[in-house]
Amino acid sequence: MLRAMAKFTGTIQHNALEGGFYELHTDDGATFRLQGADKVNAGDRVVVHGKVAEGGFGIQMSGPAIEVDRIDNA
Repeated sequence: MLRAMAKFTGTIQHNALEGGFYELHTDDGATFRLQGADKVNAGDRVVVHGKVAEGGFGIQMSGPAIEVDRIDNA
C-alpha cells in the first residue's frame, strides 16, 4: 500500500548492504530506501517526490521505501 505523494528533503547516502542501494537521510532524521532512483550520487542534497510504501521492510532492512516519482536538487 502506498501513501499519498509527498516530498522529502535530505542527503543521498549509499548503503553497501546486500549489493548496494541508495538511501535518503532526511533533514528531520528519517531514513528511507529509494526505489526507482536513477542517476543519484552519495552526498547529493535533494528533494525527493514520491510515495512511502507501507507494509514492512525489504531485504535491505534499512527502513521504509520511497517509490520515487522524481528527484530535484535542493
